Amino acid sequence: MSKRNYSNFILFTAVALIWSSSFLFIKLAVHTVPPITIAAVRLIIAAILLYGYLRFLNSKLGTNRSEWRSFMFIGFFGNALPFALIGIGEQSIDSSTAAIMMGIMPITTVILAHLTIKEEPFTLKICVGILLGFTGLVVLVGADALAGLTATTTGQFSVLGAAICYAINTVYVRKSNASGGLKLATGSLICGAIMVTPICLWIDSPWTITPSAEGTASVIILSVFSTAVATVMYFHLVKQLGAATMSQVNYVIPVLGTIWGVTFMNEPLKASSIAALVLVLCGVAIISSQKRRVC
Repeated sequence: MSKRNYSNFILFTAVALIWSSSFLFIKLAVHTVPPITIAAVRLIIAAILLYGYLRFLNSKLGTNRSEWRSFMFIGFFGNALPFALIGIGEQSIDSSTAAIMMGIMPITTVILAHLTIKEEPFTLKICVGILLGFTGLVVLVGADALAGLTATTTGQFSVLGAAICYAINTVYVRKSNASGGLKLATGSLICGAIMVTPICLWIDSPWTITPSAEGTASVIILSVFSTAVATVMYFHLVKQLGAATMSQVNYVIPVLGTIWGVTFMNEPLKASSIAALVLVLCGVAIISSQKRRVC
């Protein structure tokens, strides 16, 4: 392995570790920090850091209205709303369950892409992958859902809503050909922060919150590493490896997220969770192999 390939492998592993651990840190934070406040602080700190980095590189965001419309859309569906929904969900479900449910995102993306982009194929192979993925979702939430609407099912559907948000965001970026890179990440984080902060001030009154040391540290880690640093590494790797290769992180995050929850939060590893994880990953694998073949 060349020095360059080894460096990219290390960065890819780091991104997978950071993003998968987000579910753990969100779970630690929501004990003493409201979900919307977590989302707001994440976005504010990350936006400041990325904007500072952008200016360090002597670059600017610009004033193009079309770009700022993209920043606003991505800031809402790619940052503000899913960040809040995951936090709301993890108030009542395990971090490992949230990580597994997030694995449904690439499968949902394929469905939305087929409905909105003419060039996106919808073959029997993709259909099988979708069925496997959603079967895994049913296995994960089925028993609770049949028992009626509880805090657990509400939490599960909140995380599912976040996965759908990420899918909408992915399809939008693909369809609109939004300019990628650091500018897109910075602009969308700024817009996300502007959107969620007033809601945080109105609903949570954050000046009245007394977060624990654990909660404060978790929010800082989420802001600096999961949101700012991982974003910069991700866009660097997209240039180095390509978007198709980087999409493989979708296999790793549910697995590692489950491991973090079981190891550090003593969350139970149920047979239904293992079965759901296997079904979701198989669905993603089938869909990814089909998309590679078509491209």
